[in-house]
Amino acid sequence: MIEEVSPGLFRVNIPLPNSPLKYLNSYFVLGSPRNLIVDTGLNRPECLEAMRQGIEELGVNLERTDFFITHLHADHFALTPKIAKEGSRIFFNRPEAEIIEAGGGWEPMIEYGGLNGFPRDELEAALNNHPGYKFGSEWVPQLSLINDGDILSVGDYNFSCLLTPGHTLGHTCLWEADKGILLAGDHILDDITPNIQCWKDDCDPLANYLDSLDKVSHLKVKLVLPGHRRLINDCGRRIIELKDHHHQRLDEIVGILASSPLSAYQTAARMSWDINCRSWEEFPVAQKWFATGEALAHLRYLECKQVVRRGEESRLTTFHIAD
Repeated sequence: MIEEVSPGLFRVNIPLPNSPLKYLNSYFVLGSPRNLIVDTGLNRPECLEAMRQGIEELGVNLERTDFFITHLHADHFALTPKIAKEGSRIFFNRPEAEIIEAGGGWEPMIEYGGLNGFPRDELEAALNNHPGYKFGSEWVPQLSLINDGDILSVGDYNFSCLLTPGHTLGHTCLWEADKGILLAGDHILDDITPNIQCWKDDCDPLANYLDSLDKVSHLKVKLVLPGHRRLINDCGRRIIELKDHHHQRLDEIVGILASSPLSAYQTAARMSWDINCRSWEEFPVAQKWFATGEALAHLRYLECKQVVRRGEESRLTTFHIAD
């Protein structure tokens, strides 16, 4: 599907097969002398076909087209090297560019998952079924790094880069103040909640996310263009709903830990999830991984607030209510 959501600004649906996200909203901003494509899709044939169809139908000349990638997740980033031309600028945030440069691969996350209770005999399956691992970029092109507040002008649009960490470390939105349009990536979604995960001890992604929601709440947003699902006309309402969701999650976890210490994996197994499975055992292994990461983000937030504390026994980290 291709839809003009504002003059010269089009939404192109890029399918994400076998994903609960269903599709990525890629946005094409047509202008002179250069166009801009915001987010691209997974590195898989279905995404490439849809992207090429959108490029053809909209008459986009890739030789004069740049790219803006909201964050590092593969469903937004991975297809970019397949379609960018030699002269294309690929605008990307500095914090996650540093992650790419540091390398390290997936091994630290897998090890961290094991320490937090994810069954070690399922870790390899979790990795092999992770879309970022299966359909990631074959290589990373040269990136044009942007900072919070930088301006990107395309046609009639003057976008301000808005750093909104939480969903990822360097997640960045594009804000067009004169038109009241926010290209939100995965920062604000409508009928689903952005997945907030934590896979190391030296960060607090949920606190970052809640702060980033507050940052956006002060803007006079008329239309949110999210990375997935429906467009959003009432940004303030959705921000309140998202904050309420996470505070309910925090209360739920405190209740779960009231009876005994648990690992993050055990905590996730007891949390409520909107997934069509009768029990935790029926969850696909990739969904167990995402759920455990979300449990960890909330546990880390509670730990930083000194509501819960951690213990460790036999290379297993557990969490309990603070005395």
